[in-house]
Amino acid sequence: MTRETRSDQIDALCRWIIQQGVIGTPFDALIEAFCERAIAAGLPLLRANLSMRAQHPSIGAFAYRWKRTSGLLHEEYQRDPSIVYGWDASPLKRLVESDETEFRHRLTPDLQPFSYPVLDELMSQGATDYFAQQLSFVGGPDTLASLPFDPRASAMGLLASWTTDAPEGFTEADLDDLRTLLPVLGLALKSNANYRMARDLLSAYLGHDASRRVMSGEILRGTTERISAVILMFDLSGFTRLSETLDGNAVVDMLNAYYAPVVEVIEGHGGEVLKFLGDGLLAVFVRDDEAEAGAAALDTVEAIRAVMADTDAHRAGEGLTVTGCTMALYAGEVAYGNIGGRNRLDFTVIGPAVNTAARLSAMCAHVDQPVVISARVARPHLADRPALVSLGQYRLRGVAERHELFTLD
Repeated sequence: MTRETRSDQIDALCRWIIQQGVIGTPFDALIEAFCERAIAAGLPLLRANLSMRAQHPSIGAFAYRWKRTSGLLHEEYQRDPSIVYGWDASPLKRLVESDETEFRHRLTPDLQPFSYPVLDELMSQGATDYFAQQLSFVGGPDTLASLPFDPRASAMGLLASWTTDAPEGFTEADLDDLRTLLPVLGLALKSNANYRMARDLLSAYLGHDASRRVMSGEILRGTTERISAVILMFDLSGFTRLSETLDGNAVVDMLNAYYAPVVEVIEGHGGEVLKFLGDGLLAVFVRDDEAEAGAAALDTVEAIRAVMADTDAHRAGEGLTVTGCTMALYAGEVAYGNIGGRNRLDFTVIGPAVNTAARLSAMCAHVDQPVVISARVARPHLADRPALVSLGQYRLRGVAERHELFTLD
């Protein structure tokens, strides 16, 4: 292939990448197709590795690793200091911490031992040359090296490494083509990553369903939908007293220790956490059949009691403060959507049913029960849930009619 012909193919590949960025081709499809097209354009790729930062509460970065022999692999790096990913022994760390934008190392026996174990591994797989690049998405004087670094969260940019099994390694023409392609590929991936980051952040702060609605364009203030839902009010017990006796960090650690398994249980049963209220949270269960929503909510309450007991036991074993919780379930129609100021909105539920659920939560102390359930939630399940026990009829503050209340024995 002549240099002119190959240059034309690289130009065509750049145009293709731009088009994929415009239409939002997913990462995996874009990267796999890119590698295959790069080979067709004359680049002798054996392996490609591309990694970027993730704006996600539990995922610090993600990487896509393509091999000519086995295809694409997706890997996520958790924000967990206890997990060791081998970053300290990676040539990519050397690149990020330097002022350089490239790192190359030929992989031949006469150059061993290599400074980085991954290079020995790559050579054992047939690689003859390794070429790494970093592309910063930060303008001005900032570089990837100047930003605070966390091995679980790549700096603002794209890290790429390429290997070849060509007998003589990469040619200078190969390296020039990779230099031409990386900024274009980085722009397409950045465009896709921005959407992914927005989705992940909204999901973390609003919940899965609310974030999906916002991302799909439900953003006008006052735009709401009337839905039937089972509302869960969850509260940690004695929080005011605990917050006065513990320091701020201990309070935050305690909240997170209890919230983590509770939220996991709620979402695992199809619930949607809409709001954290300091020492409590508001969640909803929505199904076409309200009885099914009620069943999911009741299962959730039972599961929360179990994970609360496990968390108490774990914290007590470490000499940490423990606490209990109260829960209330109420079913009714709510307005679900955008409420708030002109430029500061909340996507949540409002209406009399939400107010009554809050009143029901306050009844836990009055009836001395950790769980209080409305009759509308409980009655469809009395036959198959013998643990549901009536507490009798009660008046709720601010609510005209009397309500029969139930608990889980």
